[in-house]
Amino acid sequence: MDIYGGEVNRLIEELSSLPGIGTRTAQRLAFYIIGMPEDRAAALANSILDAKKNIRYCKTCCTITDREECPICSSPTRNHKVIMVVESPRDLAAYERIGKYDGVYHVLNGVINPSQGVGPAEIKLKELMVRLREDVDELIIATNSSVEGEATAMYISKMVKPAGIKVSRIASGVPVGGDLECIDEVTLLRALDGRVML
Repeated sequence: MDIYGGEVNRLIEELSSLPGIGTRTAQRLAFYIIGMPEDRAAALANSILDAKKNIRYCKTCCTITDREECPICSSPTRNHKVIMVVESPRDLAAYERIGKYDGVYHVLNGVINPSQGVGPAEIKLKELMVRLREDVDELIIATNSSVEGEATAMYISKMVKPAGIKVSRIASGVPVGGDLECIDEVTLLRALDGRVML
């Protein structure tokens, strides 16, 4: 039964296609957007389009940014000799929230997952190996505690160890199967402080 008409239904359908947004949430968001002043709705639409056009991968760490190099990689106050490897930009943001890590990052933008056809070539491992040719003292592997995250951590460790770089893994304060972006700052800090050598 068509209650609202084509345009409203299309908006609800588009919103509900976003991850984590069900039909009821999509309806609430659609009604909120429809009720917005036109200039605010235009600003929202333009920010989505601008982000889509201007966001790219940082040339150094592969996180998302609107610059050639992200603010963390271009910062002279960060310790560029310590690199933390994370799965996604959301994981990077989770560690930045704790405010205790002063190194830099490398974002894989995925994990090795053969069942979904994702091998080492499909994530940003080649870019990581290029970075490790520079003066790096330690590589901290902070992938999630999932089967895929652990397999990726072991793969990276085996690739990096022959180079003589210290490789560590965040401690198990992070629950198995837990996503870093959803974990509180204290747990993340303890996991970082309690990292173990691989």
